[in-house]
Formats: sequence, C-alpha cells, structure tokens
Amino acid sequence: MTVVTEPATAAEDVRAAAGEAGVPAHVAIIMDGNGRWAQKRHLPRAEGHRRGVEALRRAVRAAAARGIRYLTIYSFSSENWRRPASEIADLMNLLKLFVRRDLAELHRANIRVRILGERADLKPDIAALLDEAESITRDNTGLTLVVAFNYGSRQEIVRAARRIAEDVAAGRLAPDAIDADAVAARLDLAGVPDPDLIIRTSGEQRLSNFLLWQAAYAELVFLPVLWPDFDEAAFDEALAEFARRERRYGGLTASA
Repeated sequence: MTVVTEPATAAEDVRAAAGEAGVPAHVAIIMDGNGRWAQKRHLPRAEGHRRGVEALRRAVRAAAARGIRYLTIYSFSSENWRRPASEIADLMNLLKLFVRRDLAELHRANIRVRILGERADLKPDIAALLDEAESITRDNTGLTLVVAFNYGSRQEIVRAARRIAEDVAAGRLAPDAIDADAVAARLDLAGVPDPDLIIRTSGEQRLSNFLLWQAAYAELVFLPVLWPDFDEAAFDEALAEFARRERRYGGLTASA
C-alpha cells in the first residue's frame, strides 16, 4: 500500500496554477468497456484488454501534453478478482508487459508513477513490478501517473479509520480532533489534490467504488466511447465539458 505524503500546500498550489490555466490539475479515469469492445468485434476479451493498454498510452501522452499534473487510472479493482481466472491471468500479463515495455519511456518523459491500492496479498512478482515502477520514477517532476491497482475506495476509507483508531488508542490523536482533514490525511492519496474531473467511458454512470471520498466535488463526465477507442479527441471532449462547468463547492456564484 502506498501513502503519498506530498505536503497539502504543494497540492493546493498545483490545483490553483492549473485552475488559472483552465486545465484540471487532477484527472481520474475509470477505463471501462474493454470486454464490450471485443465482444462487438467477435474478438476474445484479452484482445480488448490489449487494445485498452494502447488507449492508456494515448491518455498518458495527452494528459502530459495538456499540462495535467495528476492522472489517476482505475486499472484493477479489488472486486476484479471475482473475474474468471483466465481473464485475471491475461490482465496480470498485460501489467507485466506494460511495466517492462513502457516504464523506461515514462521515466524518460519525466513521469512519476505512484501505485494506489493494497499490495499485502499480491504475488511477489507483481508486487516487485509495482515497487520497481515507483522506485525508478520517484524523483521525476512531470505528470504523476497514479495507478489504482487492487484498489477499492471503501477499503481505503476503512484503512484510514483503522489508522485513526490506532492513533487515538496510542494517544497520538484526541477524539475531538477527528475531522475531515484527519481522515483525508490518512487516506492512501494524502497530499495529492482531489480529482477535479472524473471520466468514465463506455456509457456507464457510476463510480464503482473509485475515489469515493476524493470525488466529493469532482466533476463527473460519462462518455459513450468504449475504452479501447478513447483517444485525444475523446479526452478533449471531456476537458471541454469540464471547462463549461461552474464549480461552486457548495457556495453561490457571483450572479446567484
């Protein structure tokens, strides 16, 4: 499990700078539709997942080119283990291939890789690959690519609650000091700006246990395109929709 400890003030500065430029500082994507893409073409699901990796490469390049500071992708949820063993094996092989083939390119592009999710029960070879991706890119200062792997938001919130309970029991935290900031500081992405924009492909309109706490004020954009077909035009469509939104964070607009 990775806990990001970037200072909150730095995260706020990133968001402010990006906001002034009209670009979301943090975009999160639920990459949905690989299986349906393959089914429509009478291809095996594995081919849909392979084409989905190509779409991921396009998304990373597009995010970096547009000045987005954080891109979080929902690559494998804690619920995905319920899928058939053959499909899980295909997904793990794609992960290995992605790290081996793309990590050097990401590093050259000054992209930092962070892993979000529980790693305690992963197979050693998978855990080692995730550790390698983080360690090699740790000092990079460009786009931060956050890969949500074996991740579930409810599980993340439970872990934060457990940390709070441990701190209270140890006398490090007073019960009356527990507030939203105390919870946020113990989430796996503490210090990283909450997502400004969450995109889900394939036409489905739900978050599916993804960044539930962090999504409190995110703009949600649901695109009908299946993930393997996600390209720069689709990304720009979501960004344009984001730019049209009026973000009030529970307050009133100047004209209200």
